[in-house]
Amino acid sequence: MVRVAIIGCGIIGASIAFELSKFPELKVIVFDKQPPALGSTGAALGVLMGVISHKTKGRNWQLRESSLQRYETLIPELEAVTGRKIPFNKQGILMLCGKGEDLSKWEKLAAIRESQGWKLELWDVQQVRDRNPHLSVNDNIIAGIYSPQDRQVDPTALTLALVDAAERNGVIFEFGVEVEGSAIAASGEFDRLIISAGLGSATVTASLNQLIDIRPVLGQALHLRLKNPLGNPDFRPVITCDDVHIVPLANQEFWVGATVEFPENGGEIQANADMLEKVMARAISLCPALAEAEILRKWSGLRPRPEKRPAPIIETLPGNSHVLIASGHYRNGVLLAPATARSIREAILQ
Repeated sequence: MVRVAIIGCGIIGASIAFELSKFPELKVIVFDKQPPALGSTGAALGVLMGVISHKTKGRNWQLRESSLQRYETLIPELEAVTGRKIPFNKQGILMLCGKGEDLSKWEKLAAIRESQGWKLELWDVQQVRDRNPHLSVNDNIIAGIYSPQDRQVDPTALTLALVDAAERNGVIFEFGVEVEGSAIAASGEFDRLIISAGLGSATVTASLNQLIDIRPVLGQALHLRLKNPLGNPDFRPVITCDDVHIVPLANQEFWVGATVEFPENGGEIQANADMLEKVMARAISLCPALAEAEILRKWSGLRPRPEKRPAPIIETLPGNSHVLIASGHYRNGVLLAPATARSIREAILQ
């Protein structure tokens, strides 16, 4: 029996716990100082930008591809096991391209994706208008890039389902418990320690005398509701343009976001109301009906971004082969969670 401790139960920690729960030779316990999905996971929009990303090779693409493939089986698997409904939009992502966009790079990417077995379509303005009558496709929009195999998922519902399924398989969850990595390592109770605590990972690794520098980037978003249905009810992809996402939900509701706000001089980040207003204004310029929407909620969260190195960090802690890091996913935690869990499982079982 291999005893495994996981610190952190956002989407990454929960995914790892569920992945490991399938192996009876592993005894897994998860610690978090708060309930699941209350950190950056609970603030995420859950937009899975894999095929439409410009990553085409190396680790970054491999993680994206592996996760996209796994999501197609993971969601129905979790729903069957737990009886929970996980909102999962399989109608793709439509990116609107403005003036000045180099469409030749998208043509090249579409060719690469075809060779990799994925689809990416270039639409002219009329095709965008025909499929999306609710959008304002003015002279500033020159084309659309449609990615039918990218997805969007509700991160909180997914995380809670992962916890439920893992618990059914014998994983123990200890919420409201703050632990130090050094205390766990010194206790001798566990053979392996996995640090997936997002921004808290820096503190945990520092307690093990090996600081992994992860810093916050704040993101704000809005939850909106319209009185009447919008657009084509049979075609409701995520709309994105200039890094602003319009995410369709049920009941004429939408998520709109998100800002990208860095700390000044290394200090704390205060949510900038002006930046959120600009995101909303951009969303309205793309979809004018959103101007009439009721704002149900505004929220923000801190994304964990590695300092001076690529995201994410999935590796053995330098100098300590018993400790694994799975953190610093920045804006792609939900997208890369299944592949991260698989990587950690392989590292432990090998």
